Amino acid sequence: MDDNREHHCIICNQQKSDGQGIRIVSGFICETCEEEMVRTDVKDAKYPFFIHQMKQIFLGENA
Repeated sequence: MDDNREHHCIICNQQKSDGQGIRIVSGFICETCEEEMVRTDVKDAKYPFFIHQMKQIFLGENA
């Protein structure tokens, strides 16, 4: 990210001013959440949470 605006992570709901992370369509996932998601096994209890949060990217904020 090369701009100086703050980014709102769709996973942890925190504002990230450093812009480190990934942008997917209109959503943003901070670097910390991205790393945790990559390490999370599909059988982990937190996996469905990540899926639900990522649906916001494609279905809007009310997913």
